[in-house]
Amino acid sequence: MRSLLPVLTVLAVIVGIWYLAVAPMNVRVALDQAERAGAEVMPEGSVPRRAVSVWRLMAQNSEHVGLGYALERPRLPTPAQVGGELWRTTGEMIQKGRPFSKRGLIYHGWITLQSTLWGFLLGTSLGIAGAVAIVYSRTADLSLMPWAIISQTIPIVALAPMIIVLTSQVGVESRGVPKAIISAYLCFFPVLVGMVKGLRAPQPSELDLLRTYNASGLQSFLMLRLPASVPYLFTSLKVGIAAALVGTIVGELPTGAISGLGARILIGDQFGTPLAIWSALFAAAVLAGTLVSLLDVTQRVTLRRMGMQA
Repeated sequence: MRSLLPVLTVLAVIVGIWYLAVAPMNVRVALDQAERAGAEVMPEGSVPRRAVSVWRLMAQNSEHVGLGYALERPRLPTPAQVGGELWRTTGEMIQKGRPFSKRGLIYHGWITLQSTLWGFLLGTSLGIAGAVAIVYSRTADLSLMPWAIISQTIPIVALAPMIIVLTSQVGVESRGVPKAIISAYLCFFPVLVGMVKGLRAPQPSELDLLRTYNASGLQSFLMLRLPASVPYLFTSLKVGIAAALVGTIVGELPTGAISGLGARILIGDQFGTPLAIWSALFAAAVLAGTLVSLLDVTQRVTLRRMGMQA
């Protein structure tokens, strides 16, 4: 309860600010609808109203401000509207016995999750391998690390179409492969940096002690460097899995995919359905939170068995 209260307080503040932001964001659309319905609106005409600030519009038309909280296609939906859309696309589907219906977010979340996990596995493997190379090879340290840093300066929205084109040119027809590569690209760097820090965590005196016991390089790695890097690894993995999910969603946007949370966001934008966009965003947030929580539980169990404090 001591930890829950601050979380609920922050959540209540966010929801409160959200509700307050709905009125200024939707007031122009609400006034347009009220005017079409025959109500008196000041000033008249949507064009003159564009030159007036939303605060002035709200002050002059206070009786119509409430309409912004019940729009079918609001610029900013209320939390209740987003919750209702989430229920229609998840809870109702489960009630009807069709949880994996293509109209539901569970199906689209599963499509996104598959590419995320493949990209996470690939990015983590490359990150760990690169970290070992950097720690044990000065040449790799001076060459690989700078390029890894430079690679993160390239905007993923610019890189994603290039990866899709290249994979199609080499004969890869599956849309999941470029998404996994983009996901691995974002996941690779935090794992690499965290593992380098972790593998270098042992003190020189500890390494010298193993040398006095005539321990080989492999034994030093398995008995000292690798166990010392585990806390750093899990911290990096929690960052990496969230980055991998973002990469997958971004990778779904330019592929023309019809399945996945990114595809839901794109389709919602094309057809002007903000509720579909917001529900997909919340589903992605829930998915990311679930994945990070699973890694956190795994971290606690692993460190406890290793005799470390989680």
